Amino acid sequence: MARTTRKRSTLANRAIAASAALILGGGGLIAVNVYASAGEGRQSPNRTQAAGQSVSTIDCPDVGNELKQVPKQERRNVDRELATLDTQITTAYQRFAELRQRIEQNPQYGQQQILTPLKNERTVILQRIAALIERGKAPKPQGLESMASCTLRADDEGQNQGGGQGQNGGNQNDGNGQGQNGGQGQDGGQNDGNGQGQDGGGQDGGGNAGQAGNGPEQSDFVEIQSVQPNAGDPRNRRGASRGVFTTSCGVNENGKFNPDNVIVAPGVANGAHHMHDYVGNQANDAFASDDDLAAGETTCVNQGDKSSYFWPVLRLQNGQQEADADADGGGKDQNVGEIQTPSQVTMDFVGNPRSKVTAMPRLLRIITGDAKAFVNGDANANASWSCTGFENRQLKDKYPICPEGSQVVRTFKFQSCWDGQNTDSANHRTHVAFAQANGACPNGFRAIPQLVQRIVYDVPPPVFDGANPSVFAVDSFPEQLHKPVTDHGDFINVFDENLMKKMVNCINSGRTCR
Repeated sequence: MARTTRKRSTLANRAIAASAALILGGGGLIAVNVYASAGEGRQSPNRTQAAGQSVSTIDCPDVGNELKQVPKQERRNVDRELATLDTQITTAYQRFAELRQRIEQNPQYGQQQILTPLKNERTVILQRIAALIERGKAPKPQGLESMASCTLRADDEGQNQGGGQGQNGGNQNDGNGQGQNGGQGQDGGQNDGNGQGQDGGGQDGGGNAGQAGNGPEQSDFVEIQSVQPNAGDPRNRRGASRGVFTTSCGVNENGKFNPDNVIVAPGVANGAHHMHDYVGNQANDAFASDDDLAAGETTCVNQGDKSSYFWPVLRLQNGQQEADADADGGGKDQNVGEIQTPSQVTMDFVGNPRSKVTAMPRLLRIITGDAKAFVNGDANANASWSCTGFENRQLKDKYPICPEGSQVVRTFKFQSCWDGQNTDSANHRTHVAFAQANGACPNGFRAIPQLVQRIVYDVPPPVFDGANPSVFAVDSFPEQLHKPVTDHGDFINVFDENLMKKMVNCINSGRTCR
């Protein structure tokens, strides 16, 4: 969608024009090593809610992540059914937000009004998915219907607790996990290291904030100066590919936005339920075919790069409405505030510390991070937040509070190992992997150029006082509460063959190229 305004606030104290609907509690995930996955599976609390207990969101199993075998001819149909599951959760969350006070007083009411109807709706879709997979001559997935049930929970339930730099320290993953970057404040756990803690400064005493009514809240932020340096990469070995190929595609100054995701929800309008920034390919929406992408125009300086690069927009919740205030992906999905245009976007393709790289296949799709990491757990999380001048300190599950003169930075390090066969996979993850601790790809995978994406914003520091709150946050699915750990990036390779060869030669020969 096109924006009618494109403002970027430079003031730390902007008056808010609309009162916030406050419904959250505190929470967060522990930090992990900059190059590794947390390696933790989904947390699935199985608790009986007591009357009066605070609840903040709906927690449903992520069905798509569990589908390892989907026949190619049925993949688009299955993806559409998975998108329906997301829409069901979004609708249920909106109903939950309306009834939250009554549900907290009477948990059985929440079961009757939210969870039971949602389970029944999800069961129908799960049956359809199983039938589609069988129709495609693949084995019927076992136990799929057991994923129909959801729970209500507070936003600090089911999350990892801990201090220091996190349980994983300097360990690397085995290439099957998805997360890379992390690094929380020294105190870890729920407190953000600045006396804010999970009860924060929200008006209701629960640390709640956020103009949208579903986050973020005060304990989602931490002073970057309180974080210990934690970033690092594996050391280059003999045979490493040390070059860097940079592509320049702008900052989305022409305002291409939509709430679609052609990778995970092809053919489904508003399949993401949050707004994306796009640079590069201008043909990308839910209905774009491979041919559409190949023929699309590009914002990249080098016209041989028609790749699509997209990520959730960052908004300033300062009381100002955006053009999508009444639209899908915007206000209708609890994503409100001014969309912030990045001050800088850099995209580098780098090599492997152990080996040469091979060309990416055309139309390779990569998703890094997990848009549902808040309820899924951090196994696939890959958020990385910092500030200019402090980028040796990375945050996974907190937004940074940057000192004066420093800007907010989001960094995505994409998967750098490919299975050598597939441009996509049933869960959109298993065809690619991260390198192992020593930089080598897992068995069966080969090294490809790694996309490192750095997005910089000139946004004011958050203000939590009750009269004039102002915070920044990424767009998210409504039930993900705008948590920073849900940040993610998407990439579709539409480099022409000659430019891809140039990239590979540049990286393997140790040069710096554009």
